[in-house]
Amino acid sequence: MYLSHFGLDEPPFRITSNTDFFFEGANRGATLEGLLYAITHDEGIVKVLGEVGSGKTMLCRVLIDRLPGNVETIFLANPSLSREEILRAIAEDLRLDLKEGRTTLLLRALQEHLIQRYAEGGRVILLIDEAHAMPSESLEEIRLLSNLESNRHKLLQIVLFGQPELDVHLDRPHMRQLKERITHSFKLRPLLQADIENYVDFRMRTAGYRGTDAF
Repeated sequence: MYLSHFGLDEPPFRITSNTDFFFEGANRGATLEGLLYAITHDEGIVKVLGEVGSGKTMLCRVLIDRLPGNVETIFLANPSLSREEILRAIAEDLRLDLKEGRTTLLLRALQEHLIQRYAEGGRVILLIDEAHAMPSESLEEIRLLSNLESNRHKLLQIVLFGQPELDVHLDRPHMRQLKERITHSFKLRPLLQADIENYVDFRMRTAGYRGTDAF
């Protein structure tokens, strides 16, 4: 009923992450630009923190859409994977020829693929959502993956998206080596009162509203 009342083509406030509804206010646009620069110009692990509902997953999906064409992305949405499951999920995303065998063989196949992509002028980015919920052993595997490199360059760029609890995990003594690999940190701040009017108006108009400001 309210769709026809406001002349909307679709609901403007769905929970699912439709990138058409990405709101660049409240530092979201600046964070996206910073991420794009960090990923394409630097090495090391990048971290993005935000509270529940702050738009981390949306930001991640918009980032994937806006990365250059030479960038191959791997998106891990399940944080509870074991160390070996992470490697297999990455290999499947890269369409590697998986064979049963030791983890070391899987790592070797992954490194060979990354070296080939780098030689062809491509890059591979690993994006991990809900990283705050990852087991310590899996976070350690992420650190080891950041070691994959050629003679001069890192072969895999890693971006961690998580709630502030991720910093609590990284502050633990056994996480010190992983924490030292983080070269850029971003934080999505809550919407201020001044942002809310623009946010609501943006979502309404993206959904098809053409009238005067509704609120």
